[in-house]
Amino acid sequence: MIILQHPSEQQHAKSTAHLACLALDNATIIVGENADDFADLKQQVEQAPHQFLLIYPSQTSQALERLSNTQKAAYTADSSPATILLLDGTWRKAKKLWHLNPWLQSLEQFHFEHAPQGQYKIRKTSIDKGLSTIEAVGYTLNQLEMFDPTPLVGILRALANQQLSAMPAAVKKRY
Repeated sequence: MIILQHPSEQQHAKSTAHLACLALDNATIIVGENADDFADLKQQVEQAPHQFLLIYPSQTSQALERLSNTQKAAYTADSSPATILLLDGTWRKAKKLWHLNPWLQSLEQFHFEHAPQGQYKIRKTSIDKGLSTIEAVGYTLNQLEMFDPTPLVGILRALANQQLSAMPAAVKKRY
């Protein structure tokens, strides 16, 4: 799994992408905004686009939950598993990454049709059922590999509790 992270998220205290990478052996982050920042990955994608899939709710994306078991098996085969790409940033920044990197549009794209309600209340989103990056990672792996996302959700809750405990009472009331 590769998380393409918008630069504004890199040092953001509320970012969860780095937690996903710490919790999973096969996850990495590439920070950037345009195609030049992702040149090596772009080259890999251009050479073998069928080896990658993108989690992003585009106009042409398919519901991840609707993949058949045969399709899931093809993406997760031990001999050549697909690399999952996710965009990390606010919805506005993720959309910017999408538009500045048209090479991503050559990939099969998937969105969440029945995602659980996000648990990360510290960061607000206007997107219905919008998930934090660590939640999106867990949900994606659950759908493709029957991965149990409970440990990732536990990490997220611990982060939220830590952040809440450091807030003044007046600020905490907003959450």
